[in-house]
Amino acid sequence: MASPRARALAARRGVALSGLKGTGPGGRIIERDVAGAPAGTAGVAAPQPAPAGRAAPAPAAFAPGEIREIKVTGIRKLISDRMIASLQSTAQLTLNAAADARAMQALRARFKTSPESLGLRDITINDMVLFAAARAAARHPEINALYVGDTLKQHASVHLGFAVDTPKGLMVPVIRNADTRTLRDIAREAGRLIDGCRTGGITPDEMSGGTFTLTNLGTFGVHSFTPVLNAPQVAILGVCAIVPGPAIAADGSVSFVPQIGLSLTINHQVVDGAPGARFLQALSADIAGFDLLLAR
Repeated sequence: MASPRARALAARRGVALSGLKGTGPGGRIIERDVAGAPAGTAGVAAPQPAPAGRAAPAPAAFAPGEIREIKVTGIRKLISDRMIASLQSTAQLTLNAAADARAMQALRARFKTSPESLGLRDITINDMVLFAAARAAARHPEINALYVGDTLKQHASVHLGFAVDTPKGLMVPVIRNADTRTLRDIAREAGRLIDGCRTGGITPDEMSGGTFTLTNLGTFGVHSFTPVLNAPQVAILGVCAIVPGPAIAADGSVSFVPQIGLSLTINHQVVDGAPGARFLQALSADIAGFDLLLAR
C-alpha cells in the first residue's frame, strides 16, 4: 500500500510504485520513498532496469524542428473512442457550483494528527468528496442512473466510479455500494483501487458496473472544467481546486472563505437542469456541513 501523497507524487513523476520499498509504518510507501526514486518519462511507465552489461538509454531530447509521431493504441485508443462516442451520442450540459470547504479542511487537519491506530491519517479531501457525493447521489436517483437504448435505469445503490491518472492513461475503477460505506472504508477502497490501476493489478470487474462517476482536477489548480460523461451513465461530477470565494453572513457582511469548485455534467436527454442543480445544492450543503454528514 502507498499513502495518497505518495501515489500523487508517483503519478506526477512517472514512478512505478511496484518497484519501491516502503519505509513507512508496516512497510507502507510514503512520499519520501517516491521522492528518492528515479523519475520516469511523463505519460509513460517508469523505466525498468536494463539487462546486465547494458545501460538503460536516457530519454532523447527533442531536436530543433523535430516532429514525433506516436501511434494511439491500447488504453489510450480505447479512451479516445469512448470520449468521442460519448459526445456524439449524448446531450451534455455542465453546471458549476462551489461549496464551503472549511469543515472538510478542519477535519482533514485533525485526521493528519490523529493516533495511527485509528487509520485516519491518510484520508484525503478527495475521499471526503467521494463519501459526500455517494450519499447525495443516493438521494437523487435522477443522477444515479444509466440511459440504455430508450430506457432510463435508476439505481438504488451508488456504484461510484472515479477517474485515476496512470502512466498508461485514464482508468475508472468502481467503489461498490459507496453510499453505504464509512468514510474510512471508502478511503481504503479508493487507495486499493488506485494502486491496482497504477501497478497493473486492477481487474475488469473492478472497472465495470459504475452508476455515477467523479473526476478530480483540483490538485492541478483547475477552477472549473467540463467533464465528459462516462456513458451510459447520465452524470459525472468534476471536483475542482479549493480557492477563496465570497460568503455572505447573516448580518449581510461579506467575507472570503475556502470554497471547493464542483462541475456537474448531465445528459440533458434524460436529466433536466433543475434535478442537476438540486443535486449540486444538496452536495454543497453536505460538504459545508461535513461533520454533520458523518453523524447521519
